[in-house]
Amino acid sequence: MIDETHNPWTTLSSKPIYQNPWIKVREDQVLNPNGGEGIYGVVSMKNKAIGIIPIDSEGYTYLIGQYRYPLNEYSWEIPMGGGLIENDILESAKRELQEETGFTAARWTNICRLHTSNSVTDEEGFVFLAEELTAGETAFEETEQLHIKKVPFKEAVRMAMNNEITDAISVAGILKAAFLLQEQGRL
Repeated sequence: MIDETHNPWTTLSSKPIYQNPWIKVREDQVLNPNGGEGIYGVVSMKNKAIGIIPIDSEGYTYLIGQYRYPLNEYSWEIPMGGGLIENDILESAKRELQEETGFTAARWTNICRLHTSNSVTDEEGFVFLAEELTAGETAFEETEQLHIKKVPFKEAVRMAMNNEITDAISVAGILKAAFLLQEQGRL
């Protein structure tokens, strides 16, 4: 039987390498589960990743398009951003939805908790389904040059399945929402 509470790794030492307002990078000297010595680099996030799937009364969702610097390519994604670790995740989701789409929502459902790339980062993400939308004004951040695309939710699912949406939080959130909506007979 597997003991899921036992950590087979031993940290011998840890040193900070770099930090900025969003991330901290450290290098640990470790003993791996088989006793071998090695290093482990860890990127610790200063925010929780927050994704939102807004769905209007006609079954449309809204995707955000932007050029992603680390990838050197354009990306279609669900509305998302960061919420300070100490902040309430629902309040962060409400803020992100309004900033990126202008919408507010009367009904919120937390549908997903995930880790984005758990071999190198401790980033924790959450995805919300936002419904009963009311339109308003966007409030893009200085670093954002965003485009909003309204598509039937089924089209977003197709885009995720055909690798037109590759962002991990977006794909996981869209597929989880599709499963839940299908179970409820709404898709």
